[in-house]
Amino acid sequence: MPQRYIRNTAILAKIETTYGVDSVPTGAANAMLVSNLSINPLNAQNIDRDLIRPYFGGSEQLVGTANLQCSFDVELAGSGSAGTAPAWDPLLRACGFAAVVTAGQRVEYNPVSTGQEAVTIYWFDDGVRHILLGARGTVQIRAGLSERPVLSFTFTGIDGGVTSQALPSTTLTGFRTPLPITDANTGDITLGCTYTTGTLSAGTPYPSRGIDLDVGNVVNHMPLLGGESVEITGRSITGSFQLDLTAAQEVSLMSTVKTNTVQSLGLTHGTAAGNTVVLFAPAVQLINPSKPEMNGKRLVGYEARLLPSSGNDELRICVR
Repeated sequence: MPQRYIRNTAILAKIETTYGVDSVPTGAANAMLVSNLSINPLNAQNIDRDLIRPYFGGSEQLVGTANLQCSFDVELAGSGSAGTAPAWDPLLRACGFAAVVTAGQRVEYNPVSTGQEAVTIYWFDDGVRHILLGARGTVQIRAGLSERPVLSFTFTGIDGGVTSQALPSTTLTGFRTPLPITDANTGDITLGCTYTTGTLSAGTPYPSRGIDLDVGNVVNHMPLLGGESVEITGRSITGSFQLDLTAAQEVSLMSTVKTNTVQSLGLTHGTAAGNTVVLFAPAVQLINPSKPEMNGKRLVGYEARLLPSSGNDELRICVR
């Protein structure tokens, strides 16, 4: 009997021109380099018939409205060329971000509240192809110390069918090897900084153990008759990090927590053009301080709420 293996998987994703219409991604142009993958091939709302008969026993269920859900990680790295969108660009755009390209310099991603794009995802599982249409999702940025930075995606899509199909040939040369989160590759977390054309300036830098961010999109499957869709209906970006603070700095930041003060936050990862990522949030509220330790050294942890300043600007992701 032929064996099937988890490693024999291919993920293709392509932005849809018309929502819910298969954009026909190909292995040559739209393959994604992923890890830590999972799929729910039929997330159905089953309907119990609950029939009454003159004997005990269950009734079959009817398959009602259904969607597909999948998740995977993509390494956070640039395209290798400043001003050229990275290979994971379609995935982030399908998570409620819009891209602004400045040729030869940078690509900036900002959240949007209307007009979100969607992708068609082909999930090849060693001989079986699942199709997610009109897929939209949410994303977490994981950039912890001594780890590889990743974008952790979760998508929901309309069921586009399942067929027996061989794995495609894939081209993955658009994905660059990421730089690990280390002191040599990653700057300090900077509070009170300013963002201008892909660069952070001013503010107070703090040594840290990296940062985790959760875009927190509210993603809903809308199974309307004659108009099935997946919609992003809300967003609340949060994060967490641990800082190495002096006693005076801890007291000062505790004051900002108690007074609900908001301040900007920035982090730069990478040292070379084409593979540098800048994270910037203009209005961050620090909450829930904690007192972790690292090998006997006192650190101070915070949760963070990334708030809009003028709207649709809670988090800027710049690749340059």
